[in-house]
Amino acid sequence: MNNPTPVPPPLIDIGANLTHDCFDPDRDEALDRAAAAGVTRLIVTGASVEGSRHAVALADAKPGVLWATAGVHPHHAADYDEAAHADIAGLAQCDNVVAVGECGLDYFRNFSPKEAQRSAFARQLQTAAAINKPVFLHQREAHDDFVTILDEHADGLAGGVAHCFTAGPAELLAYLERGLYIGITGWICDERRGDSLRAAVRELPLDRLLLETDAPYLVPRDFPEKLPGRRNEPRVLPHVLHAVARAMACEPDEVAAAATANTEKLFKI
Repeated sequence: MNNPTPVPPPLIDIGANLTHDCFDPDRDEALDRAAAAGVTRLIVTGASVEGSRHAVALADAKPGVLWATAGVHPHHAADYDEAAHADIAGLAQCDNVVAVGECGLDYFRNFSPKEAQRSAFARQLQTAAAINKPVFLHQREAHDDFVTILDEHADGLAGGVAHCFTAGPAELLAYLERGLYIGITGWICDERRGDSLRAAVRELPLDRLLLETDAPYLVPRDFPEKLPGRRNEPRVLPHVLHAVARAMACEPDEVAAAATANTEKLFKI
């Protein structure tokens, strides 16, 4: 008799860019594939005013399956004027919006001036504190300014996640000391540039771990299947889970259960 196929542990993808137009032809089918792979709930990332509106609309259409974040990514910080601030503050209060962001700093690309990034980041932290919701954070090549601004607003924040964490143990410790959860993507599968992240994950407590794909970006380099157009999908999350479990020297089911419990706790879903 053949052994039954193991039932995948239920997972929550905390960062899926389902508003991306590459999902327009088959968004529902991508969600069906995710559910079949055990990814039963997802948080849709809002990274601009229009993207946040779209994320909220997607979550409205699939209650109990999709939630949203509302924010302006540092790439778009130059557009964060008073109207954008008001729009994000309003969207963030929607019941299906679980966090403010994606917000933070990105000095790697510098698509917006640094001062505009710092201002937009601080104002979104203020919004999150005012409505008692956590923050969905982005940081790349801007660690010192990032933690300085976080510290200036720490007293009012209801927690948050360092989304798509890719750094090493030192930055991990800094974020853990500030009470953040850590979002791990398929970057951990990259044999070229994932060594620092794998070293950090070995130091990551299970009770601070979250899992995400950042789809359609960051296809794990060792994913055995060729994905059309190199488009990442939420159904790939179990592959990330197993890579994290190996790095943490834990059983996948233990890691899955912890990540799901942590997600439910932080985002109140």
